[in-house]
Formats: sequence, C-alpha cells, structure tokens
Amino acid sequence: MPARTQTKVRRLPRVQRREQILAAATTAFARTGFASTSLDDIAAEAGVTKVILYRHFESKTDLYQAVLDRFCGLLSTHVAEPVGGFTGASIDGLMAAAAAEPAGFRLLFHHAAREPEFQAQADQFREEITNIAYLQIQAMVPDQRWARWAAQLTPVVAIEAITAWLDAGGPDPADAADRVRQAIGGVIGAAAQKSADRLPLPADWGGNRDDDRGSDG
Repeated sequence: MPARTQTKVRRLPRVQRREQILAAATTAFARTGFASTSLDDIAAEAGVTKVILYRHFESKTDLYQAVLDRFCGLLSTHVAEPVGGFTGASIDGLMAAAAAEPAGFRLLFHHAAREPEFQAQADQFREEITNIAYLQIQAMVPDQRWARWAAQLTPVVAIEAITAWLDAGGPDPADAADRVRQAIGGVIGAAAQKSADRLPLPADWGGNRDDDRGSDG
C-alpha cells in the first residue's frame, strides 16, 4: 500500500503567518458568515493546519475579532478623521480602504452587525459615526430634527453606496468618491431644504403635489 503523502506547510515568520491567516479568515468569514465558517474552512483557505491556527488564535471568536481589528487598522491608515466625518478626504479614504480590502469592508459594515457575538460592538460603532455626522450636519441644517434625521441616514448612504460600487465591480475609481459625495450631499440638501425649495420629482412618485394645485387638471 503506498505511503500517504502530506503537503508540507512552508515555514514563515510569525508576523507573516498571522497576516496570512487573517487575510484568509477575512475572505472565509465574508463568504459564509461567522456561524457557518469553521476553523477547518479557514485553515484550508490559508493553506495551513488547524494546529497552526491555534498557535496564533485561541478560538474562532478571537480570530473574528482580530479580523475586524485588522480592517479597522487599515481604515485608520486611509481615513485621518473619524469615519462619520464627511470631508473629501474621509470619503476618499473610505473608498480606498474598501478597494484595498473589500471583504474586510463588508465584514465590518454589514456582517458584524448580524452576528450575535459582535452585534453590540457594531451597534456602538454605528452610533459613534452617527454622532460624528450630527456634529457636522447640525451646522448646515437649521432644523435639528432634520439634522438628526440626516445624521442617521448619511452613514448608511455612504456605506451602501460604497458597497454597491464594490458589487458593480468598482467602476470609474477616479471619480467614484465624487459620486458617493453627491449621494451624501443629496441627503443633507434634502434635510436643509424648506418645503418651497424641494427638488421636482417624477410625476408618478406622487411628490410636489402643491405644484399642481393651480393647474387646470
């Protein structure tokens, strides 16, 4: 009977091996989620044994947290100010981080909030960026009720716009950030507008009905 052959795992420096595992775990978790991804799946993705995984991480939860921390670190290198700040530089940085690590972006901004073990952390992160957005938007929107509305909505718009851009294959990267800023500006502009200043909507949307009152019908 022929002897069983085993694929030999190439030895790497500890820091390099940890990064390899984190990159593989990011891909695996983004593909199937926390609960459905096993350490065997991650080991296979990384091309290592589960024994090697345990040399670096105590558990799957520990590894998932490290994956989130890794992307947050990447985000901080691209965004010099808090994520909720909607300056030109912050949107550029958010786009750059998403382009560099799409799976990490999805994990932090979408998947983590659906995982019971990490939902509280994700909710706190979302609350923080909403509060940061409000500090900026309240200076542009006189009615503070609408300022709060816009502050809750603009981070969602930014994150969903970038996610949709990733889903579309990352088209026109040179001007993609400008398009995201336009979407954010639309929310802030809507919050700042008085009723008389509302933009015209398509007729079948049912908006701007006051404009039709003087028509002959």
